[in-house]
Parts: sequence; structure tokens; C-alpha cells
Amino acid sequence: MTRKLLLAFSLWLSFSMGSVFADAPEQWQWDFQDAASPIMEGIVDLHHDLMFFLIIIVTFVLWMLIRVIMNFNSKSNPTPDTNNHGTAIEIIWTIIPAVILLFIAVPTFALLYSMDEGMDPAITIKAVGHQWYWSYEYSDYTSDTESLAFESYMVPEDSLEEGQLRLLEVDNRVVVPVDTHIRVLVTSQDVLHSWALPSLGIKMDACPGRLNQVNMFIKREGVYYGQCSEICGVNHAFMPIVVEAVPLDDYVTWVSSELEI
Repeated sequence: MTRKLLLAFSLWLSFSMGSVFADAPEQWQWDFQDAASPIMEGIVDLHHDLMFFLIIIVTFVLWMLIRVIMNFNSKSNPTPDTNNHGTAIEIIWTIIPAVILLFIAVPTFALLYSMDEGMDPAITIKAVGHQWYWSYEYSDYTSDTESLAFESYMVPEDSLEEGQLRLLEVDNRVVVPVDTHIRVLVTSQDVLHSWALPSLGIKMDACPGRLNQVNMFIKREGVYYGQCSEICGVNHAFMPIVVEAVPLDDYVTWVSSELEI
């Protein structure tokens, strides 16, 4: 409880100073959230690289369209040429796009491989989607009676404390250590859901009767907000996801306290 009060106070202090002490959407935001994992850093870098090629291509195509409109209309060119083929130019406009696609494909495949790369996780968490909340199970830890598991519901608007985010705060956060390889097994109890955290570059479908796996490695401490990204019913917008990354010592303390409960 004390840790939650301190976190709420820090959120309020950050808002009062004009900044957000959490990785969550901001008003009128059009860019990515700050990357907190190597995968998200790779996604942002790939986006910037693709935008470089996109701007060049769009500029060139726009210039060509303007030239064609100006030079080959009925007034500027009343007697059009009857040539149908240009071997040289057709070779050029085939080879150049192929080379551009090659430059795009190499980093894309490298990033896709990194996202699906198998590793030996230190922690395994199972996330189960329900209509309309999430439940979590830390299968690596068990007490004398049961494993470490809990349900995570959105905090209603009339129950929010000062500094908490509307439609994004939950009563039970997923607590994980930083700089640790974590495996998240995602599934659903009823319909299709999607476990998504933009700052971590994670978006994994939760399918009934099926286990999907996603790797997570958080590089900095913080609170990371996400939402179900699959239209799953009338309360689809009311099942947020909150992951709190803490130092390893704090994580061990949290696990011990939860198992004692």
C-alpha cells in the first residue's frame, strides 16, 4: 500500500510539473512512445529508416506527376508521341525499386527474427484475457496452498486517486524486474483479445484454446500502460494493461509479500 501511495504521489507531482511519469498515451500524441525495450528501439529505428526512403520516393513521384501534367497536356503537347516501349527506362524502374526493397527487407527480417528469437527466460508469466479484464499467473512461484496469481481490473473513474490515469489504471499491476528476460504466455478464456504494450513493442493476440508466446526485456524502471487491442465486445475499451518494472530487490520483496498473502 505504501508503494502504491508513493507511486500515486510521484504521478501527481509529474503532472503538476507538466510531464508524465509513466509510459502512456499523451494528448495529441502523433509519435511513438519512448522505447523501453530493445525490440521497441528496433521498431522505432526501422520506422525512421523507412520514412527516409518514403520521403524520397513520394517527392520523386510527385515531381514526375507535376512534370507530366505540365509537359504532356493537350496545350503543351498537341501532337503526342506514338512510342509504346522504352527498354532502358523499363529496366531502370524495375531494378531501382528492387534494390530499395532489398534495403528495406534486410533490417525488417533481422527485426522479425529478433522478435521471435527463442531464449531461456528467467521468469514466465501467463496472461489470460477475459470479458473484460486480465488475469495473470506467475507459474515459477508457488506457496504451500497455491501459485502466485491474481486478476487485474480497471479502476473505475469514481475510484481514481490523484495522479492516476483514467481508463488506464488497474487495481493489480504486473510487477517485473528490469534487465531480465521474461516470457509472457498469452491466451484467452472466451473471445479474441490482444495483450499490447506500445512502449515495449509488444502486441500479441490472445486466442481461446491457444498459447501464444512473446518475449519481454525492459531496460528501465517505470510504469508501462497498454490496452486490449482486439475488439472483444462492449467493454473492450475497459480492460487496460499495466506493467510496473522495478529493481530486482524490489521484485523479490513483492513476490515474497504476495506469496505470504
